[in-house]
Amino acid sequence: MKYFIGKVIRVNRGGPESRIGKLMDASDDHIALLTEDEGVVYYNTKHIKSLTDNVKGKMKFNIEVPIDFEFKKADNFQDLLESLKLKWVKINRGGPEKVEGVITEVNKDFVVLIDNQEIVRLSMFHIKNISYGVTIEKAEKEKSDNQASDKAGNQSNNQSKTAESKKQQSRQKVKIKR
Repeated sequence: MKYFIGKVIRVNRGGPESRIGKLMDASDDHIALLTEDEGVVYYNTKHIKSLTDNVKGKMKFNIEVPIDFEFKKADNFQDLLESLKLKWVKINRGGPEKVEGVITEVNKDFVVLIDNQEIVRLSMFHIKNISYGVTIEKAEKEKSDNQASDKAGNQSNNQSKTAESKKQQSRQKVKIKR
């Protein structure tokens, strides 16, 4: 797995748990994958069926990763979950067993998660992946698209302000003529 660090890969070939992203870190029992939409997703390697290397460059990944980008690192999956205590997380992100909430307890057998007024105990073995709120803005193309739309919005605001000021000026002229 360490060979793929820094490369764009696909985890699993398809299905609800499949994601494309840049491999940020790999340990004995989990990996950290930076995805465009969901930020860093941590996969339990016991549940990874395949990794696909982006040899032909056809997997799209439009994020510039800052040099000082920080994310959670741990020696093992249990320690990772421990470091996420009291944080809002999403577990098993794409499957029917997906759940969101705040982790309150972690041990070798299960994780306790509070979701609204429910206390959910998840078996450690059945946690396929987990993420929490760390994301990065997309690459320059999207930034320039957003800036262009902001600029267009500002121009229309300026046009409407100009039209409003012209109306006020004509009202003032009317008052002067009376």
